[in-house]
Amino acid sequence: MKRPIPWLALGWLVLPVTALATTTPTPSTHEWLLDNGLKVIVREDHRAPVVAAQLWYKVGSSHEPPGESGLSHALEHLLFQGSSKVCPGQAFQIMERLGARINAFTNHDATTYEYLMPRQILGVAMEIMADQMGSAQLAQAAFQREIEVIKNERLQNIDDSPMAILDEKMRGIAFTTSGYRTSTVGWQHDLERLRVEQLRRWYANWYAPNNATLVVVGDVTATAVESLARRYFADLPRRTLPETRRPLELNTPGERRITLTTRNEFPSLIMAFNVPSLVTAVDPHTAYTLRLLNELLGVGASSRIFRQLKFREELITQAHSSYEAFNRGDALLTISVDLDTQKNPSPEDLQARLWQLLGEFKRTPVSAQELERARTRVVAQLVFAHDSVETQAQKLGKLESAGLSWTLADREHEHLKAVTPLDIQQAARMYLTRERLSVALASPGENNHE
Repeated sequence: MKRPIPWLALGWLVLPVTALATTTPTPSTHEWLLDNGLKVIVREDHRAPVVAAQLWYKVGSSHEPPGESGLSHALEHLLFQGSSKVCPGQAFQIMERLGARINAFTNHDATTYEYLMPRQILGVAMEIMADQMGSAQLAQAAFQREIEVIKNERLQNIDDSPMAILDEKMRGIAFTTSGYRTSTVGWQHDLERLRVEQLRRWYANWYAPNNATLVVVGDVTATAVESLARRYFADLPRRTLPETRRPLELNTPGERRITLTTRNEFPSLIMAFNVPSLVTAVDPHTAYTLRLLNELLGVGASSRIFRQLKFREELITQAHSSYEAFNRGDALLTISVDLDTQKNPSPEDLQARLWQLLGEFKRTPVSAQELERARTRVVAQLVFAHDSVETQAQKLGKLESAGLSWTLADREHEHLKAVTPLDIQQAARMYLTRERLSVALASPGENNHE
């Protein structure tokens, strides 16, 4: 019986890239530096009376020394527990009463504080962000409360999640030399011995205007934002920052494997390949090629892994591939699959089948039509991202925090358009090799991690 063709392979997804790339005009974007080193980026988007303001600090888990994992994430929590102008938790209360939403997150390269709000209260948000940058209290009592919250967060989001713990263990073997192996939340034994004095030192070292980027996107003008930024941030002093180096990896570290017994209902497999990011690639074209190779491999129902291993052969129930294009250091191209227990393929058989599929990319260039469909899907995502002021701000902040220019966000479709089938084949031959491979397998059973 023929299976219905997934909708993702039909309709608008076969439109030429240029048709999608030209549907959204290039927005008006401005940037400048305050005298203290704070970079401010403003993108005007007047379609709705809302604004996203995000403060990106260039410090994350990859900066943390051995034995101190979780520092950046713990400081993210503690920053809302009081500063010179607000009491613990009061920033949330103030902004929520004014109709705003606050969020914060930490990744390997950055710590970000983001506000989504009506345009008229942007000044309130910026005053709070500046106050937290210059005068966070970091009290012992608040630390004791928050560290317990973080431990519970680790338990629920990682230790009790088979795929999360598998991914964390995989990164530990995939990144042999760089700080990208460090757990963002923090490993449990490090959280147990973390002290507030460490967070105070981390804050003093990294939370400086010359280590931050303020991104504002929405129904604002550059003149108004510049006035607010100077009012609230200009008096904060520049600091001498710790020396940093890009997280680089060995080109061919050799095949690495790890097997875990977890509480999942079916075996799960991750195959990760060490690859350059847009920052570390000798030729930036390589990174755009890897983005499309990733899309062809395992993003969406029309990708090859989905079409062949899920819909046709029914060897897997879920699949996904990802590529960390905007790391400040080297990256991974990762394939994750869940095995179908009804067909009951062994992990070894599935890996062999995946290698056959990867070999197809190496032996024969993809057709122009298949590449164009993948390219159109990626460009469509870029176009649709303009519907959200938050997503726009996140893209600009992520680029800047990686050491790239925000202007790349407006030229991505041009670079993607230049990728050819031969580029895809050459990238597959270069990077999808056993010398760059890490394999992590989770098998059902009793949980054996700490």
